[in-house]
Amino acid sequence: MARKKITVIGAGNVGATAAHWAAIKELGDVVLMDIIEGMPQGKALDLMEAAPMDLFDVNVVGTNGYEETKNSDVVIITSGIARKPGMSREDLLKINAGIVGSVTENVVKNSPDCIIIIVSNPLDTMTYLALKTSKFPRNRVIGQAGALDCSRLQSFIGMELNISVKDVKVMLLGGHGDDMVPMPRFSTINGIPLSEFNISKERIDAMVDRTKKAGGEIVALLKTGSAFYSPSLGAVIMAEAIMKDQKRLIPSCVYLDGEYGLKDICFGVPIIIGANGIEKIIELKLNAEEKAAFDKSAASVAATISEMKKIHGLA
Repeated sequence: MARKKITVIGAGNVGATAAHWAAIKELGDVVLMDIIEGMPQGKALDLMEAAPMDLFDVNVVGTNGYEETKNSDVVIITSGIARKPGMSREDLLKINAGIVGSVTENVVKNSPDCIIIIVSNPLDTMTYLALKTSKFPRNRVIGQAGALDCSRLQSFIGMELNISVKDVKVMLLGGHGDDMVPMPRFSTINGIPLSEFNISKERIDAMVDRTKKAGGEIVALLKTGSAFYSPSLGAVIMAEAIMKDQKRLIPSCVYLDGEYGLKDICFGVPIIIGANGIEKIIELKLNAEEKAAFDKSAASVAATISEMKKIHGLA
């Protein structure tokens, strides 16, 4: 029986680290693709030379074309650029929409049965673009958002309470960015609600706010880059759930068609992820405060998707 194949498009920090996580988890053979000549080949070879030390037994290859990506089971798209000084939001949107649209077309040609995981930003909008460009059913195009954002909130709760992050479980909804909607009401420590611990509302609010701005906090510290360990692992955790049919509940960016009262939008909600990609969308009953934050986030994402439609000719 042939081994499964996972392709990562984009061999920058996020993509190369995703290839690393996928290889050490032995999810299948890994293809790392980038247009920069030599870079994916060099990083793939470096990973292969690490295999005997960590005893992962998969093939990792780098390529500048799509031929080696053929018949992938899962494709993770990390391609795109970060916003640079002097660049408008519209400029960034236009450039990344062009990149993600072109990449998606090539992925579909070479792996028509794959499941696509989007990591490129702006995440919700690029997920929508990939779905419309691929013409795949919605269960096969998923944006990586909640896995990362939940992990960030879990880590902050663990730090605050000096407790193992293994026991911390949280829930987030909404767009991937400053308008995300962390849900402290659904956050527990080994089943015990966060509210049962001696922690003030102000401290909880501070952790929630830090989670919303976590990406920017890392950018400010690095000065010349952005987060890559955690975003890449978020995508690989999703790929693992698909390739091992784990039926995991992971908040993710998905196309909504009436769920939560939203239509024609890609947005972060809790889903079950398995061999078919999105196996089920979970609809939570929100209280008034949560609903207000949810609606605000949805309006922000819808506006960016609308802007992208005009730029990319999808209107």
